[in-house]
Amino acid sequence: MDKNTLLQLLAKVKDISRETGNWMAEQVIVKQHIEEKTFNNLVTYVDKESEKKFVEALSKLFPEAGFVAEEGTGERNLSGINWVIDPLDGTTNFVHGVPVWCTSIALTVNDQPVLGVIYDPKQKELFSAVKGSGAWLNGERITTSDVHQLSTALLATGFPYDDFGRQDQYFRLLKDITRTTRGMRRLGSAALDMAWTACGRLDGFYEYGLSPWDIAAGTIIIREAGGTVTTFNGNENPVFGNDIICSNPHIYGELKAIIEKHFS
Repeated sequence: MDKNTLLQLLAKVKDISRETGNWMAEQVIVKQHIEEKTFNNLVTYVDKESEKKFVEALSKLFPEAGFVAEEGTGERNLSGINWVIDPLDGTTNFVHGVPVWCTSIALTVNDQPVLGVIYDPKQKELFSAVKGSGAWLNGERITTSDVHQLSTALLATGFPYDDFGRQDQYFRLLKDITRTTRGMRRLGSAALDMAWTACGRLDGFYEYGLSPWDIAAGTIIIREAGGTVTTFNGNENPVFGNDIICSNPHIYGELKAIIEKHFS
């Protein structure tokens, strides 16, 4: 798929993201709207309806592509071209009125993201990228931070809400990193963690127990912003893996090394 085609798609996906995200921000959630898919894994009618809106609009925009979507709308295309959709990343924040959530849309070719859009309706911030064309925030070029040492880095992570198999390792790692860095943050939205890493607000992010829709858009945005994205063990195709490290290129080696002490 050539760059011009992707840029044309990007312009439409940005419009779709803004329209759907702004609709989401206007919705009022009450207790009766909240379901629990699995332990601590919440979903609301806003998640479901926004995903339907995305799938309908993207199907018209690019009929050849399939879908990998959190709430199961649409079907994956075995040809290898798919939209990867998280209609509401940060549902628990959304339900509790914490204004840290977003929409996340990526286009993947053979499981590699080539286009990504993350939209934060509360802050009216839209992060976007197309392979080979840089990363952008509201039309301004962004790059990852210039921090060169882990000791002066601000990082983010997330705590898996229903996968506790590696919890002890994870908290040992958290203790180690807390002692090694300037600080840790936990936003509750992996997509925004990655968007903020792309624009240099954060210097890096890591987490395990994620799904493709959490990280597909963020992966292409960080890479186009000059950053590095892999799995914990260095695999450069993390979208359909189970864990992720991303950072500016200067601290990636240090961050990966400390993670590998606990997750070899």
